[in-house]
Amino acid sequence: MGNPLLVLAGHAAEWRGRAIDPGLERHARRALVDWFAALLAGCDRPPATLLARATAEEGGGRAICYVDGSRTSMRRAALLNATASHTVEFDDIYRDAGYHPGCPTIPAALAAAQARGADMAVLLRAIIAGYEVSCRIGVAVQPSHYRYWHTTGTVGTFGAAAAASVVLGSDADRTAHALATAATMAGGLQQAFRGAGMSKPVHAGHAADAGTLAALGAHAGVTGALDVLDGPVGFAAATSEDRGKWDKALAGLGQDFAIANMTFKNHGCCGHIFPALDALLALRGEAGFGMDDVARIHVGGYGPTKEVCDRPVAPTEQEARFSLQYCAAALLKLGGVRLAAFAPEHLADPAIHAFMSRVTVELDPELRDAYPGRRAAKVRVTLRDGRELFRHQPTRKGDPDLPLSDEELSAKFRELVVPSLGMAGAARLLDALWHGDRVPGEVRLPEPVG
Repeated sequence: MGNPLLVLAGHAAEWRGRAIDPGLERHARRALVDWFAALLAGCDRPPATLLARATAEEGGGRAICYVDGSRTSMRRAALLNATASHTVEFDDIYRDAGYHPGCPTIPAALAAAQARGADMAVLLRAIIAGYEVSCRIGVAVQPSHYRYWHTTGTVGTFGAAAAASVVLGSDADRTAHALATAATMAGGLQQAFRGAGMSKPVHAGHAADAGTLAALGAHAGVTGALDVLDGPVGFAAATSEDRGKWDKALAGLGQDFAIANMTFKNHGCCGHIFPALDALLALRGEAGFGMDDVARIHVGGYGPTKEVCDRPVAPTEQEARFSLQYCAAALLKLGGVRLAAFAPEHLADPAIHAFMSRVTVELDPELRDAYPGRRAAKVRVTLRDGRELFRHQPTRKGDPDLPLSDEELSAKFRELVVPSLGMAGAARLLDALWHGDRVPGEVRLPEPVG
């Protein structure tokens, strides 16, 4: 196998000039469409708006910060755009690594491409490389990594470093040093999103910023410890149960691509809640019940469903997005878990909060053992008229085995972006993302409110 860091760096560097198969290009464009939808929905919200003001004096450059509309440095654009894109919980997922690769990887690649005047082909190759490197590192350290670490903050640093290195034109040696430096700057603790606070989106921002810094430094000659991934006190040893499942992580490198196996979110909340919501939607469609008809709901899930999302009380927006109880209640009250579910009037809705006590969650041994390769739920709904409904939801709408179509992805984009850009502006950007040869540039956004 050899040194995994050198193997991954060599693969990433190949993407500087590698031809993109049309099918793989489509997958990369799907990721770009999905990321811009999540980004623009989060640009007028804290913490990105607060960080934009806090870092305003660091402006100056050719990269675009979509949060405040400024031309700025690569690092500041990567930081703020990544933070915004991880705010409304509509960003993509690589299921096998429990990881959101788009929000740290794409803003680093995009900022570098804008700063260096690269074209869309370079940007897409950089995104593919960043996804490939980081998702495979994520596979190597999971599932134990996720007990304490937020994978998007840790593994995302490698995605940003690899993607920026491709745009910068770094060779395999300098890419390896970028990944080595990225490893020692990776961070993001689970505890940061087990309760209230704004730290979770900043994890993605830090990963994009740190990865960009690592790539810039390595391109200029800064070196790192090349055994930092699999060494006895390296990244894998420090953040997982062993020194990494590298044979599994590197299998099919250059033939099977992570970006072709992405989950694109169909609900605006934590992905560990999705299978339960999909089951509820299916049962409601079959039986036609509403919120007032339900006596109780019981959900059996895998580890993080119970550990992260069993929140019978959710007083803040952040906690509500990670509360299975809140999301189930919002779905039954509102018809779906979209942006509106977390509007102030719904977060304060007494009917939603009263219903939450009717929802219970437990760890299901069968589903626990199938995780992370499968994300399933067993949902039992007891109605007030005595009927009991059951559904085993084996996967999630949006997962690679039940994907959103291109049109469904475009509809999601329009839903999230039209409020910011209007119908005509959203249509122009969407067409450019699907078909354009130029790197996306400035868009006109309303003034931020917080």
